[in-house]
Amino acid sequence: MISTQPKSHASYQVSISGEHLSIGTGFSGLGFRHTQYQGSMDPILMVDHYTMTSPTFGAHPHAGLSAISVLFEDTVGHFHNRDSLGNDFDIQPGDLYWLNSGSGAIHDEAPRDGSKIHGLQIFVNLPTRLRYQDPSSLLVKKDSMPVLRGEGYQVKLALGESNGYQGINSPVWPFTVLDGFVTRDSSFGHQVPIHFNCWLYSVEGQLEYLVHDNWYRLEQGDSVAFTELNGAEIKVRGTSPTNSHFVILSGEVIEESFIQYGPFVMSTNKEIDEVIERYQLGELGSL
Repeated sequence: MISTQPKSHASYQVSISGEHLSIGTGFSGLGFRHTQYQGSMDPILMVDHYTMTSPTFGAHPHAGLSAISVLFEDTVGHFHNRDSLGNDFDIQPGDLYWLNSGSGAIHDEAPRDGSKIHGLQIFVNLPTRLRYQDPSSLLVKKDSMPVLRGEGYQVKLALGESNGYQGINSPVWPFTVLDGFVTRDSSFGHQVPIHFNCWLYSVEGQLEYLVHDNWYRLEQGDSVAFTELNGAEIKVRGTSPTNSHFVILSGEVIEESFIQYGPFVMSTNKEIDEVIERYQLGELGSL
């Protein structure tokens, strides 16, 4: 059980390497947890960059958070999603699915036979006032996502807004997801709104990023988080011979203390005990 208090500090720019993940023979990747970032990941709780080729987790509960699935476009096949909201469909390459668990939901995602799913699983915190709302969901199809193109870069706006472009709004908490490629001869910039934090990840290849008039290097598989940017722009450029693949996640900060116990996030230990009991009684729904 993890208890976290809100923190206030300057922009955090130490690069963080992902922790290697491996479950069975069908799931591997890198994991990033908010405890690694001294509060600068808020409102993000965790991110897994993974490849999945067979069912791994089975039906499982969530409460007090949102679970976001982002499928990269090199995914092969389809990702079968089912949840207690009544959804039963395939998430396809390039799509995004946001499940707001609210007061509680049951969820299962598994590759269809012969599929190789490559993407991110992102868990976003909810403020206390939203934790007991009814669960909700949003599927964003690849074709509805604006693509920002310029000299040497191509960036898909999977969610939120950037550079004057408006994508689909997140259903429960202000959040932007950018999935992009950039060459070594160009750069892409994203202005981080006031009261938003920002997380930058090098999916493939090496990057350099500019913040507060200084360039820093980011190796493949590493990430960095920023807070207190006060509306500043972050620029990203590639340093690899081929395109560098990066992701930018940016959300409005919550700055509330919380307790995380596995798939549940609440404000107090009592609330954690209560949601566990509700889950055991079958009150979070079923598939």
